Amino acid sequence: MTSKADRLNSEDGGQSLLGIRWLLAGVGAVLISAAVSVASGPVSIPLGQVVRELLDHLPLLEVDSSLSAADRAIIWDLRAPRVVLGLLVGALLAGSGAAYQGVFRNPLADPYLLGIAAGAGLGATIAIVAELRDVLGLVDPVPLVAFAGALVAVAAAGTLSVRRGQIGSPTTLILAGVAVANFFTAIQTFVQQQNSETLQQIFAWILGRLSTAGWTEVQLLLPYAAVSVVGLVLAIGPLDVLAVGDEEASTLGLRPRAARRAILVVASLGAAAAVAVSGLIGFVGLVVPHAVRLVVGTSHRRVIPLSLLFGAAFLTLADVVSRTVQAPAELPIGVITAFIGAPFFLVILRRQVAS
Repeated sequence: MTSKADRLNSEDGGQSLLGIRWLLAGVGAVLISAAVSVASGPVSIPLGQVVRELLDHLPLLEVDSSLSAADRAIIWDLRAPRVVLGLLVGALLAGSGAAYQGVFRNPLADPYLLGIAAGAGLGATIAIVAELRDVLGLVDPVPLVAFAGALVAVAAAGTLSVRRGQIGSPTTLILAGVAVANFFTAIQTFVQQQNSETLQQIFAWILGRLSTAGWTEVQLLLPYAAVSVVGLVLAIGPLDVLAVGDEEASTLGLRPRAARRAILVVASLGAAAAVAVSGLIGFVGLVVPHAVRLVVGTSHRRVIPLSLLFGAAFLTLADVVSRTVQAPAELPIGVITAFIGAPFFLVILRRQVAS
């Protein structure tokens, strides 16, 4: 007869195998979405040649792609930085969303919950209205000021939720985030109304875009992305412990308030950096982590890595749609993610109400 220990070991092995399969599927989704994105655009480049060109730039490989100099310039100067930026932004938004949902134990939480979007929007609006680009010359000030605005918003929400020297409960933190977001949005609206000639630029940023992506934006985002991704991976264990409740987490040696604070800082840093270079792209941090949970379960050992991978693939493919559905014109990428995310959000909401 099979012992209970043997059955448990068999179940653990099956779960591990399932996790590895989904991890490989996520890596495959990232690679396929990247290749398709590089090949797609007003100037179509055969996918096979794109793959050979990408392989040719790997160490120890020499592959003839038969591409012209013009096509190579399109790939490496225009499309490659856009694809890399899309992968990074999608991964950060989805990974941060998964962390937020784990911290607040709510599938409706997203990275913008603590006012990141409102703070970044206000920062970008100020940079555009004040024409800081003319002051700083070659340096684009919008991502820098938007990033600062996002961090100020999160810091303000955290400060408002402090009670007796400690950050309050998740509910208090959420309410503080709502208050900060509304306050920053009110200021942004006032500034817009006083400078109506810049509305088109502001709304173009708010709707999200990767069309202006270059290697400079990638270099700006990369250090923050590295710190955030490493932090999210390290947070996997604490997130699983927090899922059992604060009392049980304390008995297991975890300090729940300190753990939440550290996880929110790491997740907010990544989300703020992503928003700063791409604008406000909605639903990625809400839809992708929830979809991952529906497929692989609630363990953050699988949810965090898969959210990072599938978030990257999702946003990259959304960008392909945004620049091909009305070619040569482009739709804001935030419109595409909203088309996909809004119905999914309603499904989540109905499930929450039904339960």
